[in-house]
Amino acid sequence: MPELPEVEVVRRGLERWVAGRTVESVEVLHPRAVRRHLGGGADFAARLGGETIGMPQRRGKYLWLPLRGRDLSVLGHLGMSGQLLVQPQGAPDEKHLRIRVRFDDDAGTELRFVDQRTFGGLSLHEVASGSTDGLPDVIAHIARDPLDPLFDEVAYHLALRAKRSTVKRALLDQSLISGVGNIYADEALWRARLHYERPTDTLTRPRSAELLGHVRDVMNAALAVGGTSFDSLYVNVNGESGYFDRSLDAYGREDEPCRRCGTPMRRRPWMNRSSYFCPRCQRPPRAS
Repeated sequence: MPELPEVEVVRRGLERWVAGRTVESVEVLHPRAVRRHLGGGADFAARLGGETIGMPQRRGKYLWLPLRGRDLSVLGHLGMSGQLLVQPQGAPDEKHLRIRVRFDDDAGTELRFVDQRTFGGLSLHEVASGSTDGLPDVIAHIARDPLDPLFDEVAYHLALRAKRSTVKRALLDQSLISGVGNIYADEALWRARLHYERPTDTLTRPRSAELLGHVRDVMNAALAVGGTSFDSLYVNVNGESGYFDRSLDAYGREDEPCRRCGTPMRRRPWMNRSSYFCPRCQRPPRAS
């Protein structure tokens, strides 16, 4: 599943190649790609035609394209395998092409939504009340992410302490902080020397601030190299894969030596996923 850095890489590509362009036509090739649009494929295509794309935005793992002069935005979710690609108009169609957006200019490129597993999609939504960046109302409940300049660290710490959960669960709780998924949670916890089952109410203000700093650092490091790609399903708008997977310190490194102390890394099942950690650097909490 793409996490914040991967989605931000896509957003930046859309900002460069799509912002300011006016839609000429939309072709919906698979109904599941617009299943979150209540009016269906024909309505989605009709309503988007003639609209001008504003500055692409992102909150956590969600991105959206505001429509200029309208209280409407196109919400995009990549799901497990979704790709938003900017391709030459004459390029062969991808095998799993689901939506095609053509523009009324002479740039010679079009926007394509490609999705092998059809878990992602595009949909048109009203803008949330009071939003200045076109935030779709259906994701207004999602918390700000740690790279957002308006992210409130004090409020986050208080919510963390009050949650009475464990630290990794809290990192993945989109109502507290958005955009952090399994990979980057494990990476940040390794850097912070925190076990994933550490109770949140034991974290002091300096400790939670340190953890948040590591979350930001690992995400910025991933952004610098285009995100994390374990296969060909995650790519940016030019079809290029990120390579942060080469720099991972925890995730996927079971039985490999910890880069800090040399102890073999461990993997444990966790909420239908896996948690990777160093048993020496990240000691489990004592039983109460």
